[in-house]
Amino acid sequence: MAERGKQTVRDLRRGSRSTLLHRLYFEGPLSRQELGQITGLSAGSVSNVVGELIADGLVEECGSVESDGGRPRILLQVTPDRAHLIGVDVGETQVRVALFDLALTELAASDHPLSDHGHDVDHVVELMLTGIGEVLKRTGIQESQVLGVGVGVPGIVEQGDPGRNGLGIVVHSQTVDWDAVPLGRLLRAGTDLPLHVDNGAKTLGQAEMWFGAGQGARHAVVALFGSGVGACVIADGARFRGATSSAGEWGHTKVHVGGRLCRCGSRGCLEAYVGAEALVERWGEAPPGSSEKEGLAALLAAAERDEPSAVSLLAESAEYLGAAIADLINLFNPERIIIGGWAGLLLGPRLLPAIKDAATSYALRFPRAQTSIELGRLGPDAVTVGAATLPLSRFLDSGGSMR
Repeated sequence: MAERGKQTVRDLRRGSRSTLLHRLYFEGPLSRQELGQITGLSAGSVSNVVGELIADGLVEECGSVESDGGRPRILLQVTPDRAHLIGVDVGETQVRVALFDLALTELAASDHPLSDHGHDVDHVVELMLTGIGEVLKRTGIQESQVLGVGVGVPGIVEQGDPGRNGLGIVVHSQTVDWDAVPLGRLLRAGTDLPLHVDNGAKTLGQAEMWFGAGQGARHAVVALFGSGVGACVIADGARFRGATSSAGEWGHTKVHVGGRLCRCGSRGCLEAYVGAEALVERWGEAPPGSSEKEGLAALLAAAERDEPSAVSLLAESAEYLGAAIADLINLFNPERIIIGGWAGLLLGPRLLPAIKDAATSYALRFPRAQTSIELGRLGPDAVTVGAATLPLSRFLDSGGSMR
């Protein structure tokens, strides 16, 4: 038996596989020579580990480049169709399920409105399982070819014992009346796929940091604006979770003592002023029977027509957002603040200049000067992409373990 804390040969080999897979995934295609240069692994180690990864079907050759006087160098990449991933976004108005290959190319998607059932737990679980079945059926992909299911949910996620394959996952969400919901156990009753669950804002944050507006930053905040408001704080390249994984509940910080009633039951929360649901309610002029998205689009259209009530409401909302972003700047000193989510991306082009001005007015001058504020780049479905990165992250960290 190996001494406690001492790495075995198997540990070292798994670490080398993980290192090469990470580099090929995020920086590939690369040659064996380039892999050696950027990882510090010897040529022999690179050759041996790459040979294993090719034999396992995880890496493939994808062309060549000319070298300085020698033979062309063969380029390598992670094999995109070697395995698949499922991402689920439990949103405020619908459940979206999407199937991806390893390159996170979407192969199929299934959207299910929450309708009159709202966030009834059994109903949401049923929609999730139905969506998983639908995307697999449409593509002909077998469960054995899927690394796992990643789920983004509103609220705080307790991960439980990782050795139980998701069974111990519990979700707490006051805004949708989920109190210690055993989501892992409920999903496990309908699927044998490995389960990975996290807060939706955190999955959005990971997606934007890996593939979107956060690339290259080590300190950032990714804000999600939908029906509600959340944030993912990135500290030195890692998602900051706090003691019980509830860090980032930015939407429930206070902007008005004794103010409007929030869905969480408290008063004066940021979400109660700038969340999409709150904006449509505060405006009060949305067409009867319109959905939340239709109502927010109508509000934006009214502002574009210079209707005073809409213009005034959006101007006030931009100031609230700018002041709240100033708090993030003063607290966390990020390089970037990224605004995403379907509502954030819908309103962002109009509100961003005013948000920046307000943040400048309320933040300390020096940290504000070091922080850029910009819109996300991955579109309104980025939470689903981010959810799929949860099983992908485990695959890369494990050196290519298929389960």
